[in-house]
Amino acid sequence: MEAVVGIDDSERERSVRTGEQGMRVSGPRVLVAGASIAGPALAHWLRRRGAEVTVVERAPELRPGGQAVDARGVAREVIGRMGLDAAVRAACTDTAGAHTVDADGQVLETFRADDDGGDGFIADIEILRGDLSQVLYDDTRDGVEYIFGDRIAELAQDADGVDVVFAGGGKRRFDLVVGADGLHSELRAMAFGPHERFLRHLGHVLAFYSVPNEFGLDRWLLEHQDHESGRSALLRPIQDATRAMAMFYLPSTDFDVDHRDIESQKRLLRERMAGLGWRTPGILAHLDDTPDFYLDQVAQVVMDRWSSGRVGLLGDAAFSSSPMSGQGTGLALVGAYLLAGELAAAGWDPDTAFTRYETRMRPFVEANQEIGRLNARSRDIPGPDTEPRPDFTGAWFTDLAGRAINGIELPDYAGVPDSAAPTGSPNTSSAKP
Repeated sequence: MEAVVGIDDSERERSVRTGEQGMRVSGPRVLVAGASIAGPALAHWLRRRGAEVTVVERAPELRPGGQAVDARGVAREVIGRMGLDAAVRAACTDTAGAHTVDADGQVLETFRADDDGGDGFIADIEILRGDLSQVLYDDTRDGVEYIFGDRIAELAQDADGVDVVFAGGGKRRFDLVVGADGLHSELRAMAFGPHERFLRHLGHVLAFYSVPNEFGLDRWLLEHQDHESGRSALLRPIQDATRAMAMFYLPSTDFDVDHRDIESQKRLLRERMAGLGWRTPGILAHLDDTPDFYLDQVAQVVMDRWSSGRVGLLGDAAFSSSPMSGQGTGLALVGAYLLAGELAAAGWDPDTAFTRYETRMRPFVEANQEIGRLNARSRDIPGPDTEPRPDFTGAWFTDLAGRAINGIELPDYAGVPDSAAPTGSPNTSSAKP
């Protein structure tokens, strides 16, 4: 795919605002920052509700690979409503389950993908982040304008719209702007304040990257945990059987490295994972030749509001629950469905729509963030000053997990326009409350 380049602002405005017959299109103009998962998912629903959507992504193309992400409970329902169940399942990792192992590789515990109706530790729908991003992009590319290799440099909003200046020099005006640009959201920093106001680090670091499958991995995730040091190493299968995804967790409250300084990250990872044992040396041996290395502190985003005027936030940019929750993708998919639905139901009035979106989403977000905090605490190094590790066997946790997986209503938005609805469907009149 190629970035949109060489288009004069006025020419681009004409190309976006006119239909096939040259008639001006009347839908609201929405700019979405970020083309990973939350952004294209929102673009899908906004387009179906009648909006003209532009997605801007600072990377020159979609980022491949990445961590395996899950869709459980209500998130699976959203995928079904998008009409993408078959496409998503075709791209899944086909992981049969997970084994925790000791340093000699002996199995200690087993979790299967069909546990808890497919909503367990290994979800029924498990897919690499990059593969899900590709499915969503392929679904929306023909009806959504994607701009790669650019980003929002400035924005100024008034009562009627938002003026945006792109780093590449373009200037455009939109009715709404939504930041879906991840944990370190530039749009959030621009419109709401510096990162440190909203990031809550959970005392751990996560790294992952793909490696040659020289470990005999076959449909089963393997994890080795060293409870004394709080470190763990994982190997998981991906669709390409010749390769595997490696992951490391380690406790750290002082891992102060720029999230874009890859070489420093690799050096520190080698230092911190030395001596872990199991297959760790073989995994670390591929640090310098992997094409998709990622490392960052495990963190959540906590905000009082996810919107300001005509600017809103979605996904990790608004409410990261951290990888420790296993629900970041689910939150993004559900949030995209609700945000687009509430905007259309409110006649694209941002104050009303953003308020309804936040009211519906916040309890769901808080349950998932609690799961993330508990899982992070379960990996803390034992000591006199640390809290006891959570006991996940109680009824309280069963209730919390239920709220984190299915604890939100998906309105039908029966009166909201839907371009993908079958002829004669009820999506044609006043909005359902």
